[in-house]
Amino acid sequence: MNTRAAVLCATAVVLAGTVTAVPAGAAPVPAAAAQAAKLTWKKCATTDQPTLQCASLKVPLDHDDPGGEKITLALSRVPHTAKTYQGPLLVNPGGPGGRGLSLAGFVASSLPKAVAAQYDVIGFDPRGVGKSTPALDCAPGHFRPVRPDSVPAGEAVEEANLKRARSFAEACGRKYARVLPYIDTVSAVRDMDAIRAATGAPKLNYFGYSYGTYLGAVYAKLYPRRVRRLVLDSVVDPTGVWYDDNLTQDLAFNDRHRALMAWIARYDATYRLGGDPEKVEAKWYAMRAALARKPAGGKVGAAELEDTFLPGGYYDGYWPHLAKAFAAYVNDKKADPLVQAYKNFAAVDASGDNGYSVYASVQCRDAFWPRDWDTWRADNWRTYRKAPFMAWNNAWYNAPCAFWPTRSRGPVNITNGDLPPVLLFQATNDAATPYEGGATVHTLLHGSSLVVEQGGGNHGITLSGNNCLDKHLAAYLTDGTVPRGTGAVDATCKALPDPKPLTGKVASPAAHGSVLHGLLGFRG
Repeated sequence: MNTRAAVLCATAVVLAGTVTAVPAGAAPVPAAAAQAAKLTWKKCATTDQPTLQCASLKVPLDHDDPGGEKITLALSRVPHTAKTYQGPLLVNPGGPGGRGLSLAGFVASSLPKAVAAQYDVIGFDPRGVGKSTPALDCAPGHFRPVRPDSVPAGEAVEEANLKRARSFAEACGRKYARVLPYIDTVSAVRDMDAIRAATGAPKLNYFGYSYGTYLGAVYAKLYPRRVRRLVLDSVVDPTGVWYDDNLTQDLAFNDRHRALMAWIARYDATYRLGGDPEKVEAKWYAMRAALARKPAGGKVGAAELEDTFLPGGYYDGYWPHLAKAFAAYVNDKKADPLVQAYKNFAAVDASGDNGYSVYASVQCRDAFWPRDWDTWRADNWRTYRKAPFMAWNNAWYNAPCAFWPTRSRGPVNITNGDLPPVLLFQATNDAATPYEGGATVHTLLHGSSLVVEQGGGNHGITLSGNNCLDKHLAAYLTDGTVPRGTGAVDATCKALPDPKPLTGKVASPAAHGSVLHGLLGFRG
């Protein structure tokens, strides 16, 4: 999911000139693009971002009907200050459904000052998201606790979960029948090109995380001659969009959850859950079984426990908080820390309802999904036997696609040999976008460079404290320099060390987690 709770919330272009022609096979350019709307930037400064500006841009709901109904995109910008100006840098946090307005300020303040000063760093809420209108919310309260156990051990539990998935899809169809055919990656990419045109830039610089890497790769496919710089961090495997990618995620998340169990075992003196990772893991599943029978605080059942620990698969900075709640429940029979962890890491607010509505709309429209539930059942039980942590939870999260009211359009083949140098970043143990995705895109985007964080397990790795990675990013954004290796990987950086247990009184997880991982959110 892109937006969990408030504490966790989820390109740069060169200006001037005329619009270049779209290559053969690329998306047609709306006739209106030649007279692109101009952006009117207004101050919307915050304490953290005193120079932040905001604007809105009207784009066609259907880009093939440029004179038809319009929707509005919400944009943010930290303007350049240097004499050397490299244009706007469009940034995206992933999702689908991730809010991007806050990411502009984060990127602008996290890059070296001399680099950020050369760009107008622009964030945007994609169509359907956040402050863009219309903003989707198919079924408010869809994740209200306590949900049915995610593991369908009996027919009644499976039917209860199926009913939830089917009702969500039907609600989206009732509320947004006119809009759903245009909530998809290709439409969002054409919005990006409208943003480019509105800035007056002939080419686009782009920096995307997670699903934002697929967004960037599809933009590059449709508009290869309009790409100037392209940074993709934590790369989606475009050959598995989206059903197969979700099954692959399950295996990787299970490995990452076991890494958390091993970390807890290493600090047995702190957590008193045992020094054997397998025994710690057994206690976790025993806790899950107990919560399935009696939810903690009437809020945290088995499914909610999985939701609470899922963020640990994205960012190890959350491990100490999760371990502390786990230990309190098992050792001291205290439910309150677990309930608080759920509120901090998993509870879904209205923003999360919006994010999930767009997530489902894009994923279900983007790609072909099995419509026969027997296929889902067989595939997910097979995966569950290898990777029980998130297999069924992830299945139900995506299950509305089995009943989606809008037909699928099929994924985009992003293979591309017409681009300037592209820079990719990938951690070897990333769960949300497993390593194979980065390796695959490296081969599909000819001439790209792949920088690997060896042993890293976090999702979203640049601008998160690893100086080695950030030096490659800064060099590329400064003058287009990319590393060139002789093998499958062009450069390798050591992973950051694992976190330590918490010491002293901690006010909130936000004080200790990376701001980036709060902006990126989960499920994207």
